[in-house]
Amino acid sequence: MKIGFCITGSFCTFGTIFPILADFAVAGEDLQVIFSENAYNLDTRFGQAADWASRAQIITNKDVWHTIAQVEPIGPAGLFDLLIVAPCTGNTLAKIAGGITDTCIAMAVKAQLRNEKPVLIGLSTNDALSGSAQNLGKLLNRRNIYFVPMGQDDPQNKPSSLVADFSLTLKAARAAASGLQLQPLLGGNPP
Repeated sequence: MKIGFCITGSFCTFGTIFPILADFAVAGEDLQVIFSENAYNLDTRFGQAADWASRAQIITNKDVWHTIAQVEPIGPAGLFDLLIVAPCTGNTLAKIAGGITDTCIAMAVKAQLRNEKPVLIGLSTNDALSGSAQNLGKLLNRRNIYFVPMGQDDPQNKPSSLVADFSLTLKAARAAASGLQLQPLLGGNPP
């Protein structure tokens, strides 16, 4: 498959996401990595932005896209069979649910959905069961949107948080490409 793999600013999950990205490459998938503007530009306690972009380039042998201008052709050119947003922050989830396209990731999703092709979301947000719940609900009911199975990562200390079980991303991608939601959706084993 030709896959656009979007990475947003849930920096604490990058250590988990990059081995998954490598798994897709090893499986023979044709990957184009797209970083959100924050993922591409912000250095954090989890690593330097340039180092993460370099890792993505090494895995895919392609430059990372990180601008609206780079992703806009996804729709008109029908570039991808599947678009993955993993990790997907609550902010990006809200933009997708609201049809706001002021970031390259939100524009990539809009462009993919324009062609009625699947989008797979691997959620990672501390407010999924509070402030972001309405956006999650909207997207669970939207055609061509699928989710990596998810669960509460720390119910005692972060009772509103949900994180995808990223180890299921490849399996969820294959299901989404076939028009199926991988089950069970809730109760996965997030890190």
